[in-house]
Amino acid sequence: MLHLIVFLPLLGFLIAGLFGKQIGDKASEYVTSGFLVIAALLSWINFFGFWLGGAEPFTVQVFNWMTIGNFAVDWAFRVDTLTAVMLIVVNTVSSLVHIYSIGYMSHDPHRPRFFAYLSLFTFAMLMLVTSDNLIQMFFGWEGVGLASYLLIGFWFKKPSANAAAIKAFVVNRVGDFGFALGICGVFVMFDSVNLDVIFANAASFAADSSEAQSRIVLTFLGYDLARDSALTIICLLLFMGAMGKSAQFLLHTWLPDAMEGPTPVSALIHAATMVTAGVFLVARMSPIFELSQTALTVVTLFGATTAFFAATVGLVQNDIKRVIAYSTCSQLGYMFAALGVGAYGAGIFHLFTHAFFKALLFLGAGAVIHAVSNEQDMRKMGGLRTHIPRTYWMMIIGTVALTGLGIPGTIIGTAGFFSKDAIIESLYVGQNAFAGYAFWMTVIAALFTSFYSWRLIFMTFHGKPRASADVMSHVHESPNVMLVPLYVLAAGALLAGIIFYTQFIGSHHEPGHLDPHYIDFWRNALFLGADNKILENFHHVPLLVKWAPFIMMALGFATAWWFYIKSPSMPVELARQHPGLYKFLLNKWYFDEIYDFLFVRPAMRIGHFLWKKGDGRVIDGLGPDGISARVLDVTRGVVKLQSGYLYHYAFAMLIGAALLITYMLFPGAR
Repeated sequence: MLHLIVFLPLLGFLIAGLFGKQIGDKASEYVTSGFLVIAALLSWINFFGFWLGGAEPFTVQVFNWMTIGNFAVDWAFRVDTLTAVMLIVVNTVSSLVHIYSIGYMSHDPHRPRFFAYLSLFTFAMLMLVTSDNLIQMFFGWEGVGLASYLLIGFWFKKPSANAAAIKAFVVNRVGDFGFALGICGVFVMFDSVNLDVIFANAASFAADSSEAQSRIVLTFLGYDLARDSALTIICLLLFMGAMGKSAQFLLHTWLPDAMEGPTPVSALIHAATMVTAGVFLVARMSPIFELSQTALTVVTLFGATTAFFAATVGLVQNDIKRVIAYSTCSQLGYMFAALGVGAYGAGIFHLFTHAFFKALLFLGAGAVIHAVSNEQDMRKMGGLRTHIPRTYWMMIIGTVALTGLGIPGTIIGTAGFFSKDAIIESLYVGQNAFAGYAFWMTVIAALFTSFYSWRLIFMTFHGKPRASADVMSHVHESPNVMLVPLYVLAAGALLAGIIFYTQFIGSHHEPGHLDPHYIDFWRNALFLGADNKILENFHHVPLLVKWAPFIMMALGFATAWWFYIKSPSMPVELARQHPGLYKFLLNKWYFDEIYDFLFVRPAMRIGHFLWKKGDGRVIDGLGPDGISARVLDVTRGVVKLQSGYLYHYAFAMLIGAALLITYMLFPGAR
């Protein structure tokens, strides 16, 4: 079964990619989508085994990949609860995106290539989440990067799409460099890249003597590092890779530009594949991260900062897809903040629920764009509620799930309510130095999230139409092939929280005792140390802490309603009164401009100098170009001797004969 789950998307990629022209557009769509539906169904069957507590973690050997001396790497599938969760997230969302794309891309002339890329993307992510060792994980990691480059730049005749694809590829190389160094550090530290061996050795580290802990185990950048320092460096390098893939603060700039790809690509990248890879990496390597409190503190700091930063930028964006993109960036910050304080179950729970409502929002936005003749600027929309009512209600469901609508202390709530509130409560009881900072940043981000989410709804669907009469005359509801995936995702956005709450983060229980359902669900998948009090205490936070996200959500909704329904002129007036702040947020804290000044322009100047002076003047000038130029000079001189006049040749012959006679008459000259 596992072989089918992993390799059916690869088979779909090969069929559509190699034989798409022969079998036609429709066959390519149906084959790739059908294979993904089968893989999704099998993934749910596999997940039920872990959810109901009957399945034990296992490993499936595929074949030996490489053997170099004592270094052996197998291609194998590691299957535990974390893998099972990621399989249903990846395959469920991907299968729905495939089906949705049949309608959305119906007029594109290159559909077989598009569906082949989608399946390749899915296969690469499956290789990543099922990896049994870090080399295989890196293979899937880079495969996801390649597929994202191909899909973001799918419309390659569009310059902005090419630029966005290159930007995503380059920024991720920065993070991947850190990940590669981290893998090397892990191998030096543990003498293996196999996850089981790494985790077994990590578990024994806590019992080492102080002498063993102070022994030099790693040299990095000229510094000799003892065990604890080495573990911190390794974890930070691994997290650097996670920052790139999951678009965390400082390495986030590629994510909004990825909107240049087709909308189904945005849904797949932001909900199920690429951006979740970094969260998965930190969760998978949790036994290592738990050995370095410093590394976990850094993860908390960057996660909380990302949640706040991206939420502030989302407040003023006008492109409907970019608003949702910055929402993704912010929600990923929530996940990392949870992982940083040790609330691994809460972090993965939010990854799980986020996949449903974020895919719903992106595909819903795609339906809106489809309805208004490919317009993405919300300022040119409005009044669409009565024209596309089914899309409207799907977007409402995605919005209430994202904002976390629910009643604290009860089982009434959307998926985002259960998972996001669990993270905020976990941060409140977290023990590291930035837990308090993360709590306040995520609470404030909840306010901003509610505001920009309802701002999107009000600007897009309410008020008077701001599109032209011609556009409004063509507004229409999407076909069922696009709407049915929205219905399925809406069910997940509403129900995933209440159904899976106990398994992911445990139910209310006595302090000092971990929930047995939680232990059963996550055994051998995440770090569940007995000293990790976060698992025991976050159910027992003060009442005000429990209600804080709800209060922020209500304030954000009320403010958005006042700004965009009650008094639409107020946002314009605020922007006029505070132009500096407005431009600061609209220009995304000027990170693109700063990076352009610090890195892009100097690199271009250096490149131009090396091109013109180094390569052109020195290498080519003294090398092949210089030699060829001298040869040309000589040939030009020789050509001049060939005048074509007979008397010139006769004169040259006489001169030659005179020189020859002179040479023969004076033997001493020889």
